[in-house]
Amino acid sequence: MGYQTERRRRQIRRKGRMMALSRANNGSLPAPVAVNLIAYSAPSATAALEAGVSVMPFVAEILNDELQAAGYGRPRKDDRLVDGGRTYTLTDAAAVYDGDQICGWKLFAAGGT
Repeated sequence: MGYQTERRRRQIRRKGRMMALSRANNGSLPAPVAVNLIAYSAPSATAALEAGVSVMPFVAEILNDELQAAGYGRPRKDDRLVDGGRTYTLTDAAAVYDGDQICGWKLFAAGGT
């Protein structure tokens, strides 16, 4: 792995916290098992707190290692991200590359109920 991956790994493991990511239940299958992973989410900006947190999307950064180990695949729209007691719905996921290899994901989510 390259410098980008190692730097990202250190930051997420040092500042991150446990979260769970699971596929959206489409109604035809039983609810999938969640993947427990370490994710980093920057604190909300002061402007977002004053305007109301619901205005800003929830953004979390994760490593690709944990998803690969669980056979999860790529995060998709409508997947569920649980942080503590709050559940978020993914609106988008952007791959983070180290050269030509995916080293992590930036997850964009809404909700927080």
